[in-house]
Amino acid sequence: MSLITINEEKCIKCGLCVEECPLGVLKLESTGPKEVNPDACFACGHCVAICPKEAIDNNKSPLAMQTEKEEIPKLNAEEAKNFIRSRRSIRSYKNTPVEREKLMQLVDVAHLAPTASNSQGISYLIIDDKKTIELAVEECINWFENDPTWSKMLSGIIKGYRENKVDTILRDAPSIILTLADDDFYNGRENSMISLSYLELYAPSLGLGSCWAGVFEICARSENSPMYKIFNIPEKKKITGAVMVGYPKYCYKRFTDRQPLSASFYEN
Repeated sequence: MSLITINEEKCIKCGLCVEECPLGVLKLESTGPKEVNPDACFACGHCVAICPKEAIDNNKSPLAMQTEKEEIPKLNAEEAKNFIRSRRSIRSYKNTPVEREKLMQLVDVAHLAPTASNSQGISYLIIDDKKTIELAVEECINWFENDPTWSKMLSGIIKGYRENKVDTILRDAPSIILTLADDDFYNGRENSMISLSYLELYAPSLGLGSCWAGVFEICARSENSPMYKIFNIPEKKKITGAVMVGYPKYCYKRFTDRQPLSASFYEN
């Protein structure tokens, strides 16, 4: 079965699909584009999306599954910068559950993120049961206590939890979102980080805040992690990332700055 189908009546032989293909799948001939290396196609869909006449179809990224894109107003440079700067790592949450519809909106945007060679391969596990999250924190603390290295490095976190029930693992967040990938998928971590970055940038649009659960990930991403049993992670899947999600308890009035920018142009 052919990968590429060309409607010769619509095709104007502009060659855009050939030029845009990142892997040389197509070649422009007198009759129009022709597939010459179909096995290289990684289903990016650029050839279909760029065609001005809807003359090309690709079995791996069908025209029928691509949505017509209307003209979308763009943020100006200052607006875009402020939008990005407005993202904060939220570590204080209201004691309010997040609607599942909004949690699904977050992962829907996350899975639109770019991935290495369009490999995708990331799934999402949403945990919004408070008791399960509390159990995860308890088991995480137990795991740290029994590890000779982390028990010393995270002694303050452990002590705060044991003595005052202060949760600096998942910050009493009402929900967390895990990314999962096949345990032999070498791009799982990188793809997850990009997708969760999309999620974090989108969260404020829904009135939500988020924060990378870095301390939690130390335990969750280890081979002997108790999180696989707590969350019923499918066999041959691995946890590749985690974020907390909830309604921010506080509103920030000012931007914070970073350390001085270090950047330069290469001079030969």
